[in-house]
Amino acid sequence: MNLTPLAPRDPERIRDALVRRGMGEAKAWAAAQGLAPVVLFLDDTTSHDRDAIVAASANQGVESIVGDDWVLLAGSTANLASLQRSGAKYIRQEILNEIGQCLHDFVERPDSWVMRRGKVDLSRPVVVGILNVTPDSFSDGGEFVTPESALRHAESMLAEGAAMLDVGAESTRPGRPNPVSAEQEWVRLGPVLSELAREHPGVPVSVDTVKSETARRALEAGAWAINDVSGLRFDPAIADVCANMGAGIILMHSRGSFSEMATYDHAEYEDVVAETVGELERSAETAMKRGVVREGIVLDPGFGFSKQPEQNYEILRGLESVVSRGFPVMVGPSRKRFLGAVTGKEVHERDAATAAACIAAYSEGAILFRVHAVGLVKEAMDVIGAIEGA
Repeated sequence: MNLTPLAPRDPERIRDALVRRGMGEAKAWAAAQGLAPVVLFLDDTTSHDRDAIVAASANQGVESIVGDDWVLLAGSTANLASLQRSGAKYIRQEILNEIGQCLHDFVERPDSWVMRRGKVDLSRPVVVGILNVTPDSFSDGGEFVTPESALRHAESMLAEGAAMLDVGAESTRPGRPNPVSAEQEWVRLGPVLSELAREHPGVPVSVDTVKSETARRALEAGAWAINDVSGLRFDPAIADVCANMGAGIILMHSRGSFSEMATYDHAEYEDVVAETVGELERSAETAMKRGVVREGIVLDPGFGFSKQPEQNYEILRGLESVVSRGFPVMVGPSRKRFLGAVTGKEVHERDAATAAACIAAYSEGAILFRVHAVGLVKEAMDVIGAIEGA
């Protein structure tokens, strides 16, 4: 007899092992997914609900831990699905529906991102090249402010393996000057977007803005998606623009005003992971209520925004909580201060640390990586793909 251990968090390997032993691929994949471990927290529960959940869980082989007003459930997706299907004898239907939705989002990860001019394949990591056309960006301010220099840099990143570009014309760096007007933002963006649309019409482009007017003009000029670092807090009409024009939207977590977002002024959390997830969920709900399709939404936990260095690492360790909401997850750790806090490196020396953070984020389920040093991160993701046999 031979005994081979397999990690339950690696469903692809379990599927492959079952297929090698004669099981059909579809059935093997369903079985492998059913073994994946899941932990669910149910907060703000009544004593009656807690007693009912514990009783039903015991019958289905689901572990439970009870607090004053919460319950933790832990088990395989298969056992939790059984609880969701057969727990009506004990548990209120509203709670069962919530468990069912969580399981669906956990297992059914999106395979594409729907955008204005097409879809982005999410079956493999997507490296997004940062193109700042600002004079005062913290990392590369002033380097690519002309359409010619911006286009050259875009082409360099595409040659290094960028599958998408993210263009921004207003810096969020700490200590930034007065806000940029919509008109000034467009003076910077318009010529660059025109050049990209003319030279590279098939390359997905997102535009980093918190203004609905800029969003509308950018999408008309060739952008595929809008990257809102405020998560719709500043101008919810961005969601209306994206809905009306069929555009994708990236909703990033942040707190405070535009000038405060990249500071620690609002970095006070009891549970940084749970609060970040909750605030991102509210942003997504706002977007969908205004007509953005679920398949068009990407979430970004906002590394470096309203978070102390150690809080960024907590988010990185707990990133699967964001991923489990069922939306594709983008991360943007590139050259951020929390990397410098560990490595002691200056801004332009943090690319290796950026790649390490991206690898860690991928291991927790992130699929889009917004970075400056495209080639380094692309190589790291290619190696991961080779390890996984992708």
